[in-house]
Formats: sequence, C-alpha cells, structure tokens
Amino acid sequence: MKSPLYNCVLLKLSGEILAGKKRFGIDPKQAKYLANEISSIYKLGIGIGLIIGAGNIFRGMKASEQGMDRVTGDYLGMLATIMNAISLQDALEKNNCQTRTLSAINVSQISEPYIRRRAIRHIEKGRIVIIAGGTGNPFFTTDSAAALRATELGADVVIKGTKVDGIYNKDPIIHKNAKKYEKLLYSDVIRKDLRVMDLTAITLCKENNIPIRVFNVKKKGQLKKLIFDKDVGTLVSE
Repeated sequence: MKSPLYNCVLLKLSGEILAGKKRFGIDPKQAKYLANEISSIYKLGIGIGLIIGAGNIFRGMKASEQGMDRVTGDYLGMLATIMNAISLQDALEKNNCQTRTLSAINVSQISEPYIRRRAIRHIEKGRIVIIAGGTGNPFFTTDSAAALRATELGADVVIKGTKVDGIYNKDPIIHKNAKKYEKLLYSDVIRKDLRVMDLTAITLCKENNIPIRVFNVKKKGQLKKLIFDKDVGTLVSE
C-alpha cells in the first residue's frame, strides 16, 4: 500500500455541502456522508483539523448588502459555523471518530475555546479537531481562518472540498467549455482572480508555503484518494 502524502491536513468545507439537496440548513444524511468520507482518512492515522463555513445558514456579507451592519452579520455567520461544527462532531462520533470542537468564540457549554497548544495536543492524541467561529473576528472569511489555523497547527496542506473537481477558468457547472487547471502558482490564482479562496487566505498560504488542494468532496472516495494520489483535483503551490 502506498504511503499517504500528508501527515496532518486542514480540511476546509463549505457550509452549502452540509445542506445537501435542501440548499439550506443541516441535512443529517449529508452530515453522515461527510463523516464517512472524513473517517476514511482518520483511520489512516492522519492528523485532521476541520473548518466548515456557514453558507448553508447565514452569510454576513450578503446580509450587509441588504442593510445589516457588517460586523453584526459576520458574528452571526460565526455562530452558524458553530452549529455546523457541532452537527459534524455528532456525525463523526457516531462513526467512532474521536472529535473535539474548539471555537474562537466562547461557547463553553458546547465547545472548548480555541487555544493553539490545546488543538495541537488533541491532534497528537488522535482526535479530529473541528475549529468553529472563524478567526473570532469580523471581516475574515472561513477560508482565511483555514489558512491561519493550518499555519498555526503545522498542517502539511489545506484541502478545500467543493462541488467541482478542481479549479477552472470559469464555472464548469454553467460553462461546459470551462478549462480545468491541474496545477497553479499562488500568483496565478491572484492574477487570474480565480476566487477559489479569498486573497487573504491565498497570501497567508503563500507566505507560509502551505499548498492548497481543491477537489470534489461530493464524489465518494475522492478525499481518501487525494491523500495518496497527487493528481486528484487541483494543486496550488509555489
């Protein structure tokens, strides 16, 4: 059997994936599916940090466009990530995966506070660490949180699970002639404005030399395959 490419990963999932076909809220069946996919690499002994967005429940930027104060909207989005994190923790633990949720916002009844050394210790003890609440600050996306936490935890790679199998020059769902990129430089992503992650996240990964892998998490078995196969999805690196 081939050896895994990575010892520790930061997995970033969009909230929309947790909604499934409902497109809003949390679908327990989808949470179970994601738990099965994540457990497939957990059982390999790989350290896992996990961040999930809030788009299935609330988007602060969209709310601000409709008149809500941006800071208020962003905090509501952070609370939504905590809801998603707890639902995933429940599904993972039912799949016999030891899991801890650490939040950048203090909600002590349902999660531990995010403390870097504590998160590292949990991973060293073989636990999946779900990091909720974004960075704990408004104006930062969960993509930026993923890049920041990957840097803090010493992850080998940021793995971003989306609904398409990599990065394209335009939306492949709308444009059938969209071109897929196999590999990209950080500077290419910025220059071509490919929007796979926000500029802050891309820059943070670039400055700390953390590669980004983008793949289709909705395709069963792709996450485990990515851990062994460097050709799955799109790689962004130096």
